Amino acid sequence: MSRYRGPRLRIVRRLGDLPGLTRKSARRAYPPGQHGQNRKKRSEYAIRLEEKQKLRMNYGLTEKQLLRYVRKARRVTGSTGQVLLQLLEMRLDNTVFRLGMAPTIPAARQLVNHCHVTVNGRVVNIASYQCRPGEVIAVRDKAPSRKLVEANLQYPGLANLPSHLEFDKNKLVGKVNAVIEREWVALQVNELLVVEYYSRQA
Repeated sequence: MSRYRGPRLRIVRRLGDLPGLTRKSARRAYPPGQHGQNRKKRSEYAIRLEEKQKLRMNYGLTEKQLLRYVRKARRVTGSTGQVLLQLLEMRLDNTVFRLGMAPTIPAARQLVNHCHVTVNGRVVNIASYQCRPGEVIAVRDKAPSRKLVEANLQYPGLANLPSHLEFDKNKLVGKVNAVIEREWVALQVNELLVVEYYSRQA
């Protein structure tokens, strides 16, 4: 299944707040569709599926990509769910979003894909690049790139900068100081249910 490109508020109404997907908030509190207001009791499978979809939609991943991340998290010692969230949060597109350079993760991905972002002084245009502690993420020293990011900084997607990042708004340079901690993940998700969902496939 390819990346979702449809109406984003429809997804927010179904899954709840997704800070990485859109800054808009739905006017209606119930899920979309003809029977949105009279939903039946959800099965165990439906609950796990919904948590998995939250991760997919918020970080803009395909099913295949998310499965690959789950398998990668399994191979690392520690809590698989927590490692999975750390892998997703340390992606370059998400790091650019968390630094405030873009209002949403899709907008951050576009910045990266269009070569506006550098890592340690070199242009990186791969959104899934894994940022590591000590790396410097900056805006390319070109007028269009700086103008774009300066405009985005006026309206950041999230108000608070996570503790593992630092950012100089004047120089448009950010630094990754550590791997993100669980409490700084902005998305409200139960990662254990996501791991359980994939336990039969991964």
